[in-house]
Amino acid sequence: MMRIGHGYDAHVFAAGRPLVLGGVIIPHDQGLKAHSDGDAVIHALCDALLGAAGLGDIGRHFPDTDNSYSNIDSRILLRRVRSMLAAQSLAIVNADVTILAQAPKMAPHIEAMRATLAADMGIEPHAINVKASTTEGMGFVGRKEGIAVHAVALLTDA
Repeated sequence: MMRIGHGYDAHVFAAGRPLVLGGVIIPHDQGLKAHSDGDAVIHALCDALLGAAGLGDIGRHFPDTDNSYSNIDSRILLRRVRSMLAAQSLAIVNADVTILAQAPKMAPHIEAMRATLAADMGIEPHAINVKASTTEGMGFVGRKEGIAVHAVALLTDA
């Protein structure tokens, strides 16, 4: 049986934090404000995977009210989601991620993100696609106030 899930995450920029997306540190003058490391790519991806599995969302499993997740590396969360899927006898077929960011430019970091995400999900890099787009100056992304991410994931019985 095939299962599809969609995830979305958005964070505002905050000074004094590194910008981490897809498990990769991106050179920028601001990071993303969040309880964890703010990795909106991984957060959206976790929601897509959890949604496909019918396991709720990232906030249910890793609530921002729990101090043990304060500033946590989101790659740890992704690996935990992968374990949850395995416990349900589900395997990741593929995932597709779209980053919405006016700045910084994502293109130089896409392949590193793909490799990092694939390793954490236990899939081949060709099974994860990461792409980026601007909003042509519209909305909070266009005003360079933050970043938004959409993700879809396809699962199958293992």
